[in-house]
Amino acid sequence: MTSQRISQGFVITTAVAAAALFLTACGPSQPQTQGTTVPGTNSASPSSTPASPDASPSPSSSATTPAGPALCKAATLSAATDASGGGAAGSVYMKLNLTNTGTAPCLLKGYPGVSLTAGADGAPIGAAATRDETTPVADVLLAPDQTGTAVLRYTQAANYSDCTLTDAAGYRIYPPEDTASLFLPQPTSACSNANIALLSVGAFQPA
Repeated sequence: MTSQRISQGFVITTAVAAAALFLTACGPSQPQTQGTTVPGTNSASPSSTPASPDASPSPSSSATTPAGPALCKAATLSAATDASGGGAAGSVYMKLNLTNTGTAPCLLKGYPGVSLTAGADGAPIGAAATRDETTPVADVLLAPDQTGTAVLRYTQAANYSDCTLTDAAGYRIYPPEDTASLFLPQPTSACSNANIALLSVGAFQPA
């Protein structure tokens, strides 16, 4: 009888232990520790790496400096000559003056294109002026009503025995880097021969 009770107690005790082990295995597991995510962010925690000093925005490479005065154009210039330069060996030296008639400053830089012509709308006669490079090119800033000047030399057509004389009504003048021109009435003699250069002109300088 005693042996039977001990056996039954052992069975009950074993059953209880097994049930307790089963309940422990099926019970809720402890939550794992997780980082807290702030709503609206993509990372669980802020980066611990400090920002590099080089990360600051650099000035835009597309930034441009303000543009300077535009080049003087024929539409806002007037032309005149001053023959006070005198003459030598059959040549006449004169000042070719271009005056800013516009309302804004403009830049006169380089050599004008000059030729003798049959009229305001006429074709050039003979060769265009060659460049006299004895005077260096300068930036000539013309405020409204200011003038830049270049030395223009005209050689008498009669000096050339092979010159085919023709009458010219004046000069056609192209400001530097301009395709439009000014007409300056000044009747004179020209050579229609394209190989005879009656004219030479220097770079513009302040008047």
